[in-house]
Amino acid sequence: MPVRPLPLAARVRKDRSPIHGSGCFARVPFATGERIGTFEGPAVTADGPHVLWVYDAAGGVLCARRGDNLLRWLNHSADPNAEFDGFDLYARRPIAVGEELSIDYGGPPD
Repeated sequence: MPVRPLPLAARVRKDRSPIHGSGCFARVPFATGERIGTFEGPAVTADGPHVLWVYDAAGGVLCARRGDNLLRWLNHSADPNAEFDGFDLYARRPIAVGEELSIDYGGPPD
């Protein structure tokens, strides 16, 4: 019988962040390359708080979503421990329980 993955709320939590305001923290350990969750929310065409833009290889915008789940609390780091592939978030390195998840906000590919 296949193992059913834990729901996002059992894998991460929102808490106060030393980086900025609120952050997203690991409730469970994540291995390098492990899928953490999916950034969910309605499609949008304008920038704003908690909006994730997805670009194609040429730097063109594919789509954007305004986050409405716990991943909207991800903060920026110059040395992030997670990264998006589309709207799916993956661990870039091992992440310990209680560690804040971070991404590089960056911008469109050069």
